[in-house]
Amino acid sequence: MRTTLFATSLLALAIAAPSVQAHQAGDIIVRAGAVTVQTHESTSNIKLDRPGYANLGGKATLGNDTQLALNFAYMVTDNIGIELLAATPFSHDVSIKGTAGGIADGKLGSLKHLPPTLSAVYYPLDKASAFQPYVGAGINYTWFFDEKVGSSATAGGVDNFRVNNSWGWAAQVGADYMLTDNIMINGQIRYIDIDTTAYVNNNALSVRAKVDVDVNPYVYMLGLGYKF
Repeated sequence: MRTTLFATSLLALAIAAPSVQAHQAGDIIVRAGAVTVQTHESTSNIKLDRPGYANLGGKATLGNDTQLALNFAYMVTDNIGIELLAATPFSHDVSIKGTAGGIADGKLGSLKHLPPTLSAVYYPLDKASAFQPYVGAGINYTWFFDEKVGSSATAGGVDNFRVNNSWGWAAQVGADYMLTDNIMINGQIRYIDIDTTAYVNNNALSVRAKVDVDVNPYVYMLGLGYKF
């Protein structure tokens, strides 16, 4: 019986949704949902500042993470909006692999980041359409913080892990599907250009190491939205 009622409710939504009013000038849209940062990093070799030991080879890797995202949009016209992406802090494990002789391989530590992104967004369909795909482009500022060295790296004399903040561009595609005049389902995919440099000290060797990292993540979000 419950299954029948659920199916009937979905059918009613599907029939009713095409008649709703979608986005128009002056609307404020708030979306919330789960967002996953999937890193696609490429890095330089690990380099030291001691003469004769300039290049250890290898590279840095970052783990993925999923957090809660909030998305705020203001419709400037019926088809063009300004949008801000915010989220709870993402956490990533940072590891080193492939260094000469495996001398520095292993988990380096962890860090957190916040990637606020401001974009201009274009909705090509008429405002009467319940289905509203869109594309957007804008600018991102990634703030790295709470860098921590792992216990095994600390035992090897590593400390003072620091990562530079980053400015970069961002692009996205997404879609809203209006369930009522105010409530929508949203899905979106973003590509964000994040280029940074990470530094650590090795007190045992009295050297500082650095690595340039192009994080360049894909960011996936699925959630619900409300239009005011």
